[in-house]
Order: sequence, then structure tokens, then C-alpha cells
Amino acid sequence: MSDAATLPPLAPLLDGGAFRARASEVRLEGVGKRYGAVTAVKPLDLVIEAGTLVTLLGPSGCGKTTLLRMIAGLEQPSEGRLMIGGRDATTLAPGERDVSLVFQSYALFPHMSVSENVRYGLQSSGLSKREALPKAEAALAQVGLSGFGERLPSELSGGQQQRVALARALVLEPSVLLFDEPLSNLDARLRRRMREEIRELQQRLGVTVIYVTHDQSEALAVSDRIVVMRNAEIAQAGTPEDLYRRPETVFAATFMGEANHLKGEIVGHEGEFATVKLADVMLRLPHRGLPLGPVDIVIRPESVRTGAPDGLRGTVRRVTYMGANVEYTVGTAAGDVFALGFDPDRPPRVGDDVALSFVGGGIMLVRP
Repeated sequence: MSDAATLPPLAPLLDGGAFRARASEVRLEGVGKRYGAVTAVKPLDLVIEAGTLVTLLGPSGCGKTTLLRMIAGLEQPSEGRLMIGGRDATTLAPGERDVSLVFQSYALFPHMSVSENVRYGLQSSGLSKREALPKAEAALAQVGLSGFGERLPSELSGGQQQRVALARALVLEPSVLLFDEPLSNLDARLRRRMREEIRELQQRLGVTVIYVTHDQSEALAVSDRIVVMRNAEIAQAGTPEDLYRRPETVFAATFMGEANHLKGEIVGHEGEFATVKLADVMLRLPHRGLPLGPVDIVIRPESVRTGAPDGLRGTVRRVTYMGANVEYTVGTAAGDVFALGFDPDRPPRVGDDVALSFVGGGIMLVRP
């Protein structure tokens, strides 16, 4: 039986009654971090509104975890000011910031029981075991682990350990909850379930959450806003829909889900639209302020269709059955085009000649 099947449900327990529903705004003003000659985070401004879930998304080495650690107080900024709940927290110790961090590795003490792990922070801050125990039990109930308090971490599955780490963070009743790649150690099915439960928990408790991941689908599923980072700076920030449907650059477009990147040329402007030459076809697309001349074009795979008599001609090079979807690679004069779906009643086969068209808002012009 899978880990996902053995976990009790989380959502029915989230009445919020055991915890104060508090949330703080997090504001970064020119915050940057250097390690000698290496710049880990270029000075940036960012406001995370109270009660929202904001994801820091980007490839390894982009600065997202360093930024999270500065908010947590585990790293000190080299410059700038960090405000939490209207209070200058730039130089405050981690325990003075009213934040809790859920680590990627869970960081549970292996020699302590689940209950001891959860109440460790409370007792370290001066509460007696008698005072801390009911709070720990309430936190475990919030994450669906009532009755697990006497077990050791080694007796739990990966999903259960992740919940213990979450309970340990919640029991401190933070106004800002930080997650550093919390689901990376779980299998795909369990990741889907746990990300839904983290989102549900955040919405029920109303806490501010800052969530670090490199997984685009995870970011799209849980976030109110996504901050895409690249090369130690913010590449683009916005809602999941904004970033998917209206990316500003090739990087933002191709990092936020599957996307075909082709080269074309803007040959004319008319109002808000441009006439764009793509190989031997002409397209009419919003110009988004881009001038005449060479241009980058991004096309989402789900927007590609076949059968247009005046479409982009190509030959099917690869067909991959994926269960819910069939993936196609079509070779064209503009380059290979990756597509999903096509006509299920008359699916093309390898070697077939097809003409491609592009529907909806899934084709757009972007900056390099």
C-alpha cells in the first residue's frame, strides 16, 4: 500500500481552533546577499502580503533558498532592510522573528518521539512539559497524526515525517511560515496530495506562507503569487495565471511549464497587433511593445492544432503515449514543435505530413 493511501485525511481537521489566525506582511527593501566576491542575491524589493502564499521559484543556484534563509534569520543580508509585520527584523535573531521554517530534510531528532520533536521549540522557549504537551497534541491533530506522539521518526513513512515537521512549525503559532522544498523527498502521488493539504492549511489558518520550490507544477498548484528567480534576481512576479499566460521573457515562459521556443520576425504593426512571419506563414499577435525585426515566439503545447490548410507545415517525428495525453513532436521549417492531444479520433502517426495552427492565448511574443 502506498504512503498516500495510509495517510489519514488532513483537511477535515483544519478548523483553526487550536491556533491563532495571525499573519504578517513581509517587506524586503533593497535586500541583497554576498559571500565575498560571489553575489547570492542581488539587491531586490519584494512585498509579500499578509495571509498570502507566495512561492519563490527557480532553478538551483538562483538565490531562492538564500532569500528564504535571510527571512528566517539564518543568514544576514549584506545590504537592505527586512520588515516583518511592520517591524525591522534585519538583525533580529531567528527566535525573535515570529517565523517558523519547515526544512527540506525535515530535520527531526531521531532519538526523540514525535511528541518530543513537536514540543521541542516550546520547551526551549521556557514552557514546561505540562504546558507544551496539549499544544503538541493539538498541532499533531491539525496535521492528521493524533495518536502518533509516542512513535519515533524512524517508525513513520516519509509523508508522516513531513507532517511532523509541519506540526513542529505550527505549534509555535507563527505569523509567517516558511517552506524550503518541503515535498522534494516524497513520491509523485504523495507530493500532489501534500501540496493540496499545505494550501488548504494555509487558507484555513490565514497564515502568511513563503514557499521555495523548483517544481513548476507545485508552484502553480499552491500559490497566490509566484516570484520567478534567475541569476540571483527576480525575473518576473505575478499570479500563476499571469506567469503562464503572459510571460515577459523566454526564460519565464519556458520555466513555467512546457513551451515551444521559435524564432520569427515582426514585419508590421497595426494598433496593438503585429504581423509576424514564422517560417512560411503569417500570424497576427499582440506585439506587447516589441519593435519590427527578429522576435522570440513561445507556443504552449496544448494550443497546437492540426488541419489548418494555411498552417505551418511539418512532419510528425515522434508520438508518445502518456495515458491521459498523447505527445507529438512535429518537425517544421521553424524548428521542432511539441504538441499535446490533437484529434483523438484521427491521431497522426510518425511520418504523416500535417499543417499546424495555434489557438487561444497559448502563442505569444516575448523578450529574449
